[in-house]
Amino acid sequence: MAFTLKNSKKKLPMKIAIVGSGYVGLVTGACFSEVGIDVICVDIDRKKIETLNKGIIPIYEPGLEEMINRNTKKGRLVFTTNIAEAVKDCQVLFIAVGTPPDEDGSADLKYVLSVARDCGKNMNDYLLVVTKSTVPVGTSLKVRTALQEELDKRGVDIAFDVASNPEFLKEGAAIDDFLKPDRIVIGLESDRAQELMKSLYKPFTLNGHPVIFMDIISAEMTKYAANSMLAAKISFMNDIANLCEIVGADINLVRKGIGTDSRIGNKFIYPGIGYGGSCFPKDVQALIKTGEEYAYDLRVLKAVEAVNKDQKLVLFNKIRKFFNGNLSGKTVALWGLSFKPQTDDMREAPSLIIVKKLLEAGAKVKAYDPVAIKEAKHHFGETIEYCEDQYETLIDADCLAILTEWPEFKFPNFKIIQKLLNTPAIFDGRNIYDKHEMNELGFKYSCIGVKTNEKAEAKEPADFIMEFIKA
Repeated sequence: MAFTLKNSKKKLPMKIAIVGSGYVGLVTGACFSEVGIDVICVDIDRKKIETLNKGIIPIYEPGLEEMINRNTKKGRLVFTTNIAEAVKDCQVLFIAVGTPPDEDGSADLKYVLSVARDCGKNMNDYLLVVTKSTVPVGTSLKVRTALQEELDKRGVDIAFDVASNPEFLKEGAAIDDFLKPDRIVIGLESDRAQELMKSLYKPFTLNGHPVIFMDIISAEMTKYAANSMLAAKISFMNDIANLCEIVGADINLVRKGIGTDSRIGNKFIYPGIGYGGSCFPKDVQALIKTGEEYAYDLRVLKAVEAVNKDQKLVLFNKIRKFFNGNLSGKTVALWGLSFKPQTDDMREAPSLIIVKKLLEAGAKVKAYDPVAIKEAKHHFGETIEYCEDQYETLIDADCLAILTEWPEFKFPNFKIIQKLLNTPAIFDGRNIYDKHEMNELGFKYSCIGVKTNEKAEAKEPADFIMEFIKA
C-alpha cells in the first residue's frame, strides 16, 4: 500500500510500527497487514517475540493465529525487539503497550512515555505517534513533551505529530471489530496527521465504516466514556435483577420489555454475575480518578463500580444458602472461568472471586473452560481440580455453577447432568436456561433476577436480597 503526501506526487510505501505485542497490538498489527500494509510489531519481551516468530500466539482470539501466520509468511508482518530500527523505518508508530492501574485506580503511563522517549531518541524524519493504548485524558500532551525532550537533548529539529486512535475491540470478536468497525475515532491536531490517518484507514472505510475526526482530548475521553457507559448498563441491569428477585418479577422478561425500546437497545442488558476483563474495571476506575483530579465526583460511576463488586458475590451466596451456610466438604462443579466466551482472559473475572470464596468456605472446586484452563492455573495453581470436559466436573459434585456462557454449555445433556450430580442443583450465573424447563426436568435451579420459589417468604425485602449480595 502507498500514500501520497500533500503537495507531492511522490508515492511512498506505507510502513507502520506497533509497539506492544499484547492483545491490542497483535490484533492491530495483524489486521493492518491483512489489507497490505507493512507492519513491524515491537515488544521488549524477547521470549514473546521469539514465540511469535515461531508462529505461536500467546493469547486466544478466534482467527488471530491464522491471520498472523498468513501475513508473516508473506513478509508483511514482522516481530522484533529492536524499537530503534522500527522507529527509523516507519511513518506512523502506534503505542499499544499496557496501562495497568495504580493502587489508587489511575492509569500507569510509564510504558507509554517510555515509548515516546524511544521515538525521540531514534527518529530521523517526520513521525506520527498514535496512542492506541487506553490512556487518560491529557496523555497526548505528556507524550508530546517526552518526545520533544529527547529531540532537544539530541539538538535536532524534526517535525512530528501526536494523535489518539482508541480501540473498540470486543474480546472474542476483535478481528471483525477491526476489519468492520462501527466507527473509527481519531483525535489529532494537524492536516498532515489527518491526511496520513485517512490513507492508513482507507481500506476499512471503503464499505462505509465511518471515521470520526476530533481533537485529541475528546478522542481520549471517548474511549473511557464508551466503556463506562457499557459498564453502567451492565450494573444497572444487575441492580434491577436483584430487585426483581425481591418483588417476584422475571428479569428475563423485563429485559425483553425494555430492550425493544430503540433508545435503550438490547445489547449489554443481560443480567449476570458482574463484568470483568481488562477494560471495563480498569477504565471505570481510571475515569473516576480523572474526575477526582479535576475535583469532580463521578457519582454514577462510583455506584456502577460498587454494584459490580457486590454482584460477583451473588452466585456464591446462593450456593452457600442452598447448603444451609455450610460448604465444608462439598464439591462444586464450575463451567467457565474466563470473564466472557471466546477468550482465555481471566483478568477481573467473576470466577476469581467465586473460586476464592468457595475455597475459603471449605468447598472443593472442579472446573472446566474450553480455552482458559492454562490461564486459570496461573491464578489458582493446584488449589482446584481442572477437568478435560464439562461432564467430568460433575462426577461426585454436589452442584453445578455456570460462570461463563460458552456456546457448548447452552444445550447440554441434562440426563447426564442429573445422573452425575449428587444433588440435581444448578446455579446459573448467566441465565442461559429457562427456569420452568429446569423445574420440569427435576432440577433445583437458581439464576439471576428470577425468584425460584413461587411464594415470597415473610422477610424484609432488603434482608432477602442482601443474603445473596453480601458475604
